[in-house]
Amino acid sequence: MKQAVRALGWATSIFWIMLLLFTVTAVYSAFQIKPSFGKPSTSTSGDTLTFSLPFILFNGGFYDISKFNVTTLISDDRSSIISQNSTFVPTIPRGVNTSITHNMSIDIGQLATTDLSHLLFNDSALNVAAVLKLIYANAFPFEVSTNFTMPWGAPLANLRLGSLSFMGGSVFVPFSFENHSYLAMTGTVRLELVDDTGLVVGEGESEFNAPPDGRFDTDLEVFLSGGAVNPRARLHFST
Repeated sequence: MKQAVRALGWATSIFWIMLLLFTVTAVYSAFQIKPSFGKPSTSTSGDTLTFSLPFILFNGGFYDISKFNVTTLISDDRSSIISQNSTFVPTIPRGVNTSITHNMSIDIGQLATTDLSHLLFNDSALNVAAVLKLIYANAFPFEVSTNFTMPWGAPLANLRLGSLSFMGGSVFVPFSFENHSYLAMTGTVRLELVDDTGLVVGEGESEFNAPPDGRFDTDLEVFLSGGAVNPRARLHFST
């Protein structure tokens, strides 16, 4: 009986020594993880704007990193969610440099059809909540979060319509906007003039092209089909 108790005591001591050794080496190894960051970039595809954050993670420790996950949530100053993106890497082996790029995408078309449409016309600051999670040595979960802001430039900033003017039998309406975004704004704008009953009394159309940080300014020619004292204007954009 005494020998069994003694053996159990030795086994317990060995277990705790191994656990302590594993914990010490894991903590030491964790400090050998070294990130280096590349230059952020911006790209466009159709009406999608993508911010790319490249970095390299060097796992210089004794153990693998598993379930590496970066998640970002972008919202406006009214706490409305604009975009949520995640980057997942199953395993980062020990002693390896791993290149990772986290992309944050914003769909301009989505902004136009939701309660986020104010971002099309007004510069703002977007809120970004970022969470990083990983498991080290298949035993130690790690999580860290941060919040920061990034500037937002409206693609249709300072949108203006002027007063009707008559020139040579035609009717013209001054139209202008500034493109403060990274996207090239190219397409067609259609102007409708409506009376108090909602009846269209005038209509005109023009192509537009405003590069990033550029301005578009033209006089829209409107063809009147009726009369109204104080007509309201409706603008339709196709990009």
